[in-house]
Amino acid sequence: MRQLIAGNWKMNCLLQDAVALAQGIAAGADGIAADLLVCPTALHLAAVAQALQGGAVAVGGQDCHQEKQGAHTGDIAAPMLRDAGASWVILGHSERRQNHGETDELIREKTLAAVDAGLTPIVCVGETADQRQGGQETEVVGWQIAGSLPKPFTGAIAYEPIWAIGTGKTATEQDVAMMHAFIREELVRQFGDAGHAIRILYGGSVRAANAASLLAVPNVGGALIGGASLKADEFLAIARAAQPG
Repeated sequence: MRQLIAGNWKMNCLLQDAVALAQGIAAGADGIAADLLVCPTALHLAAVAQALQGGAVAVGGQDCHQEKQGAHTGDIAAPMLRDAGASWVILGHSERRQNHGETDELIREKTLAAVDAGLTPIVCVGETADQRQGGQETEVVGWQIAGSLPKPFTGAIAYEPIWAIGTGKTATEQDVAMMHAFIREELVRQFGDAGHAIRILYGGSVRAANAASLLAVPNVGGALIGGASLKADEFLAIARAAQPG
């Protein structure tokens, strides 16, 4: 399976910047041996999808509500993302879990809503610095997988060590290998043979300088990129480091 290189633009870019960034990525996408995905804000999703229509770069949302419609001011329903041109959606990002108090149960409901709307979910899991220092990292991630993923699950997992997001710190290759191996074991334990086919992305300060070594780690099925995805050249450099599928 080809690796997935996904850019999470978070709360960045004005409309003109978002479209220009998308066009810059699309212009350099030829010949890259990976699936490419960009996730702009919901406000810019339709414009970015229009700019990328018919090309090699897919578009996704950064979150969705668990309900299809209703009195939920400020929220975005999964069918709305699909209607705007999205084919993927990020769910359970650590910033949503921490800043908005999202629980595993809520993320599971959102995942079901996303799949029902025809979106492919990327469900994020990961531990804090305190949890890792306390030796709880596998326990935390195991419970997140069990609580956040419905059965069956059709999508991807993104392991994001919270202590390595936006801090400039990066987990060592050994750290990544151990956690991705654990996640693979958990997926197989919980989903049987189907667990072997679920892509596990790594997301924690991935840059062009470290992409090749991280993407070569066993069980790493791609990367979920934050800050580095806001520069087309950097994002494409990471994508070119992807391992052949």
